[in-house]
Amino acid sequence: MDNLLDLPRAEAELRLGRFMHEAAEPEYRARQVASRLWRNPAASFAEMTELPVGLRDRLAAAFSLPRLALDARQRSQDGTEKFLFRLHDGEGIETVAIPEQNRLTLCISSQAGCALQCAFCATGAMGFSRNLSAFEIVGQVRELILLGLRPTNIVFMGMGEPLMNWKAADVALSLLNDPGALGIGARHITVSTVGVLPGIQALAARPEQFRLALSIHAPTDELRQKLMPINTKYPLADVIDAAKSFVRRVTFEYVLLGGVNDSVAQAGQLATLARACGAFVNLIPLHPGGALGFSASSTKATAAFMAAIRKRGVEVALRKSRGIDISAACGQLRVERLGRPDRGHRVESTALLGG
Repeated sequence: MDNLLDLPRAEAELRLGRFMHEAAEPEYRARQVASRLWRNPAASFAEMTELPVGLRDRLAAAFSLPRLALDARQRSQDGTEKFLFRLHDGEGIETVAIPEQNRLTLCISSQAGCALQCAFCATGAMGFSRNLSAFEIVGQVRELILLGLRPTNIVFMGMGEPLMNWKAADVALSLLNDPGALGIGARHITVSTVGVLPGIQALAARPEQFRLALSIHAPTDELRQKLMPINTKYPLADVIDAAKSFVRRVTFEYVLLGGVNDSVAQAGQLATLARACGAFVNLIPLHPGGALGFSASSTKATAAFMAAIRKRGVEVALRKSRGIDISAACGQLRVERLGRPDRGHRVESTALLGG
């Protein structure tokens, strides 16, 4: 049974067209159904009441419209909401909805768990279970639309490294951006990566103006190696070179860790990296739920760090902390509700660029 939600919109519509032809149904029925996959999503074929009952039954027998099961929903005092979705095999993934004036940003997951083991990340501590399919990635957005939340912006900053799941992320980006699917502007979609070079190259090769955020978190290889083991494979110099070659402006993501990476001298080193590739620096306060033994930088240290970067002519901003009163650190709700995955059943990620 074909899962229509795992296909690019044009391919899904093509399959629906063949089905309608074989069923002696009018051609426009395929477009009707296709519009209910993403643009105006229906929870099931039965809810497509614009179709004859018999046709809805035949569609349900031929195709699937799977759902992500909502296991938990938390709402912060600041309006941030966090959702824990259960997948068909029992894995759990998280999605965060962040309202800000007339925008609603969804932070979506691309993997169940993460293999990168960044020292300060709750998701990395739980280990890697598996890649998500394109449907499971974009299905997070679909489920929130069914709940009445219509996003304006998407960030791949939830659980997992999206560019180590490029085959699915590639299709997901198309579904998010396609005017016949979710129709979210490319400049409102950001892919965050630790610096997976083949994935950056693949993203850069796409014609759309998707945004790229690089997780830097340390201004030297020595410190970055301690915080982010992936630096062995993709050292800072290579990541900066990739940022230079990316046509669109990139953002540096930098989690401030008290006494670890927040000195004025380190701010100067970070500014030098940012100037080399024209990057914007986005500083991120450490969320207490994901601290893993680290402490947040003080207000004084944060202000001095920002001033040192600005002094060197680099644009910098401090991300507002959201969802402090709920389990909003990436991976935290998943661990609280479902526990950590059984490491004895871990599998290695082999889907880099669909490999």
